[in-house]
Amino acid sequence: MELQIAGTNVELTPAVQRYVERKLGKINKHLPGIIETKVEISEEKTRSPQQHYLVRVTVNSGVGGAVFHGEERGEDLFRAVDKVASVMTRQIEGHKGKLYDKGRGSSLARAEFNEAEETAEPDRKLVKTKRFAVKPMSVEEATEQMELLGHSFFLFFDADDEEVRLLYRRNDGNYGLIEPEFG
Repeated sequence: MELQIAGTNVELTPAVQRYVERKLGKINKHLPGIIETKVEISEEKTRSPQQHYLVRVTVNSGVGGAVFHGEERGEDLFRAVDKVASVMTRQIEGHKGKLYDKGRGSSLARAEFNEAEETAEPDRKLVKTKRFAVKPMSVEEATEQMELLGHSFFLFFDADDEEVRLLYRRNDGNYGLIEPEFG
């Protein structure tokens, strides 16, 4: 597995590089055949005096052409690396589980599973449906709820406009609001 580490507005010391290599080098044991892992570390400019780091990871698995992506932010660079390593491990384990579920059953199915691990595109399907009460609230309240939940998006009913809205976190750390138009 090739591991590429790049930094933007941040000095990548040998200690940081070793830490990233140690943490993200382990993901190869979860899914053999990973071709490359790209790690981008940047320092985000904020109004607060504390530094904020963004760590983005892209893994090209080579197994069915699957690509995994994760990003985490934090005031501490090492904690952000820990969090993104955990995210990547969960994604890869979930993908591996889906491949395994496809291969359950007869020995013929297991043989197909092993072959699928090497060559096939994973089928995309709806695997979960959630229902929840959409409560009227302001954009500010929706932002607070999204942050409390730790999600990157939040669906809510805008109390001011009496419309459904989708709030999301942009890659630059700011927020975006989607106002659907029906018609």
